[in-house]
Amino acid sequence: MEQHSPAEELPALYRAILDRVADLERGGKRTKAARVRADATRIYSRAWDEAARRGLIALLRESADPPSEPQVSTRGVRSGSVATS
Repeated sequence: MEQHSPAEELPALYRAILDRVADLERGGKRTKAARVRADATRIYSRAWDEAARRGLIALLRESADPPSEPQVSTRGVRSGSVATS
């Protein structure tokens, strides 16, 4: 498996974040979009190193919208069991 240097990956990561910003703006989340854009610009404007790559990846993950339906954990719940008081 070929590994790319952070400098090779940063432009694509930054572009993905700008696409996410556009999605947020279309969804009416302008405050969040502005924060994400500012954070991405700050990271992208500094050294193009591993820390920047990790920062952009984290920002991309954090800016993702949560799933439309909440995830309910059924761990530890037995089928057919009912709690009684």
